[in-house]
Amino acid sequence: MSVPRPERPLVLYDGHCGFCDASVQWLIAHDDARQFRFAALHGETARAIIQRHPLPPGLDSIIVVTAVGTADEAVRLHSAAIFSICQRLGFPWRAMSWCGWLPRPFTDLGYRVFARYRYLVWGRTETCRIPSEADRERFMA
Repeated sequence: MSVPRPERPLVLYDGHCGFCDASVQWLIAHDDARQFRFAALHGETARAIIQRHPLPPGLDSIIVVTAVGTADEAVRLHSAAIFSICQRLGFPWRAMSWCGWLPRPFTDLGYRVFARYRYLVWGRTETCRIPSEADRERFMA
């Protein structure tokens, strides 16, 4: 496991969610520039970031953190996090970031509805997947 680097966005995800795990694996496969870093929401890295920001208690959303560990550190939640990720990927995924122009309450409602049922559809695991040797440096505790 490595230390987050501020120039690389950090994706905090629910390590117990089958869909979230599959999404991280998908992102690894589509992040040709290897720009994203990852940490489970129940880990030390996420805990430190959540303490620095006024986030709702019990938050289990995907969170994208930019400028990690700097005065410019910022977090994006729910649909804004998804759009932030898509914006950094190549075409056609970047095109999804254009939906960020839609009203945030509308896109967040879609995100929350999807998130509510994700465990029913994709299941819940008790442990996070161990990353491959090639990807291990991209994950934080």
